[in-house]
Amino acid sequence: MLKAFSAPKIFTGETWLEEHVMLVENDFIIDLLPATQAPNLPVQSFTNCMIVPSFIDLQIYGGNGALLSVSPTADTLYKMYSYCKAGGAHYFLPTVATNTYPVFYNCINAVKAYWEQGGQGVLGLHIEGPWINKIKRGAHIEDYIHSPSLQQVKQLLDYGKGVIKIITLAPEVCSLEVIKLIREYEVIISAGHTNATYAEATHAFNSGISLSTHLYNAMSPLQHREPGMVGAILNSPSAQASIIADGHHVDYAAISIAKKLMNERLFLITDAVAETSEGPYPHKLQGDKYVSKGILSGSALTMAKAVKNCVIYASISLEEAIKMASVYPAEVVGLHHQIGFLKKGYKASFTVLHNALNVVEL
Repeated sequence: MLKAFSAPKIFTGETWLEEHVMLVENDFIIDLLPATQAPNLPVQSFTNCMIVPSFIDLQIYGGNGALLSVSPTADTLYKMYSYCKAGGAHYFLPTVATNTYPVFYNCINAVKAYWEQGGQGVLGLHIEGPWINKIKRGAHIEDYIHSPSLQQVKQLLDYGKGVIKIITLAPEVCSLEVIKLIREYEVIISAGHTNATYAEATHAFNSGISLSTHLYNAMSPLQHREPGMVGAILNSPSAQASIIADGHHVDYAAISIAKKLMNERLFLITDAVAETSEGPYPHKLQGDKYVSKGILSGSALTMAKAVKNCVIYASISLEEAIKMASVYPAEVVGLHHQIGFLKKGYKASFTVLHNALNVVEL
């Protein structure tokens, strides 16, 4: 069935179209035409709004009162999808932080069950830890942190084949053999919770690690005699990095600085959690952030809120803020030929934002 959608402005991921109609059939975009050239059929029109590509959140732990590591079930993923969609993100990578191996396996099972039930939006699983540096563990549980053996890595990768999409690790605590093995499974490696020196970090980026997790947070800082992981990321010609734009994890001035240096290499995540008293991470909501055992442990962001914060507080253009939530994450996971843009032949996955940058429910 042919459907038509319009708004005063449509952002394709590349350019703004004014007074255009987006034609959709079988959940794919078949054309974007000036309103005067559109076929004569009913149009769902949004006034005082803009249509933009759906957002993509590559790091979120829970939503709507459910935390994946505590309740690794398909039901939790449905709740997370609802939370993400309300914030404009139709795609996401549910994430589990440093934990026991049985928890990781249960989270893999949850994703498989969700897919088997026809659940939407889940692109796979992001495992953050436990192969990280204890010095930069943040709220991660120290007792679970370790350098992995090849056998441990292979068992996890074999079990999670086709499900695990990103693994966050500290490159200085993992052997080259481990890094090579993970890459052979076509899993994206992200450097995070790391105390790597500038030289170690640069070597990691030159050796096939293409990504870094939540820039500035839980990593060796930029200092004038030792630029650290932050310096290596900022100075890299190709390394991409996620960032948490809630004003608590990172000062907005630091986001603005990173954006000017990194341009399209910087993208948004929520790092959102859900309040819980169960499990090793008892997240408690404090204002508009979460803490666990007194340590900042997650955000209360949605992707739409992160976009809005970038525009209002970090002096980032609306176009770039939208790209940081859609185009660039799609490129990170290699799906930029299917999602992240509003173009002919792409999935008809879009978010409607009011001019005040709040999500409009469809």
